[in-house]
This record gives sequence, C-alpha cells and structure tokens, in this order.
Amino acid sequence: MHRNYLLQLLANYNPPSPEEIKHKDDIIDFVKRNEQCFERDLQHGHITASAWLLNKTGDKALLTHHKKLNKWIQLGGHCDGDPNVLNVAIREVQEESGIKNIKPIHDQIFDIGVHFFQGSINEEKHYHYDIRFLLQAQGD
Repeated sequence: MHRNYLLQLLANYNPPSPEEIKHKDDIIDFVKRNEQCFERDLQHGHITASAWLLNKTGDKALLTHHKKLNKWIQLGGHCDGDPNVLNVAIREVQEESGIKNIKPIHDQIFDIGVHFFQGSINEEKHYHYDIRFLLQAQGD
C-alpha cells in the first residue's frame, strides 16, 4: 500500500462545499508532489488521519481538547510513515480515547481539511493535510 490508496480514496470523495473542493485539490497535489507525504519529518507538511468517533447509538461524538491549539477537535494524529490512513485514524482514536472496540462506519473518507500548524516554538510552521473518517465505538 502506498500513495495510490490515498489518491483512490480522494478520487471517490465528493466534497460538500467549495472550501473542501479546494482542500481536496490541494491534498491531491501535495500527495503527488511528495513521496514522503506520510512522514512527520517532511518539514513543509504531511498527511494526518483523524476521525469523528460516535457512541454506540450514534447520537454523540467524542472530542478532545488540544493543548497546543487550545481548542476542541476530533481525535487523530500523524501517519508516521503508514499510508493506510483508515488504520492510522483507528489507531490514533484508540490511543487517544482508550477505547479499543472501534469500527469504521464505512471505509471511505468522511471529511477532509488542510490547516497551517505550529505546535511549539521549536517546531517549524507546516501544513497538516487531514483525512477524516467516521468511526463508532462498539461498547458502552
């Protein structure tokens, strides 16, 4: 599995807004131009994977407070070289929530986003090209 998996997911994704159409184009361009797009040490940007995690009944979502950004966001993180963005999203949600029994509602992209990020004074400003999925906790 490599960049083609993500490019195929993006080809199947129909953005619901002009902003997301631009994000989709930007992500595709970034992935095509950067073989190391899944690596955190690619200084100008990298692919990240996250998810909206729903409870078992599907009427609530779990968010986390991001200390560096000082805001509430969905769970997720860096791919660290893994091109399987769905697996990365599941792994990150499990690690960050402590919930192990999580399943994807479907295996296609739910949402995308591109944002400029600087986490610390020592960290260079860079872009996160975030691929988001819809997951569901299987237990209570």
